[in-house]
Amino acid sequence: MLADAEISTPAALIGDPTRATFLTTHCDGRALPASELAQRAGVSASTASVQLSKLVEGGLLETERNGRHRYYRLTDPSIASAIESLAVIAPRRPASSLKQARAGSELQAARTCYDHLAGALGVALFEALQRQRLLTPELEVTSRGAKRFRELGIALDELAGRRRPLARRCLDWTERRHHLAGSLGAALADRCFELGWLERLPSNRAVRVTDKGRRGLARELAVEV
Repeated sequence: MLADAEISTPAALIGDPTRATFLTTHCDGRALPASELAQRAGVSASTASVQLSKLVEGGLLETERNGRHRYYRLTDPSIASAIESLAVIAPRRPASSLKQARAGSELQAARTCYDHLAGALGVALFEALQRQRLLTPELEVTSRGAKRFRELGIALDELAGRRRPLARRCLDWTERRHHLAGSLGAALADRCFELGWLERLPSNRAVRVTDKGRRGLARELAVEV
């Protein structure tokens, strides 16, 4: 029998600044080596190794090997959603340099939240899907939506057969509104990258809308960037 969720366990793991940086860095869904994570957090390799081991033991990160190298990734998309939700209630950290201010602006404009789109772009996309009645208020795909998604090359039948919810709301920490998560949200993000509508920025999980993407998003989904 279950009593209640023991939220203090993951909270203690997330509560350390170094571990929090590692988790936030992984919110774009990529697998990253310890060396890059140490650099992002500004800690030594030995410190990174200790803190990464704690996150793996706590079930928040998992490892995979590629030859001699070990990479770390989030064990589940729900962890990215939890980090995003915590950011909503977290105090804002002021930028201490022009570089930090620019990175913050890029994240607010458009970024990935694990495998779906977030920031102003993610919120605008979600609202456009509802405004055009491609999704119902209950987040069910309408017949009009099914036709539009098929035209974009998204196989809804395959998405519906997965254990993951097809569509769900995810509270955006910079916009304080919802963006679209679930397998449909991930498929839309993937398709935008495949079509060349979006490009990843090298320094963080921010993405940039290309000129082709501005035209495509406006034409196909009525999203004005």
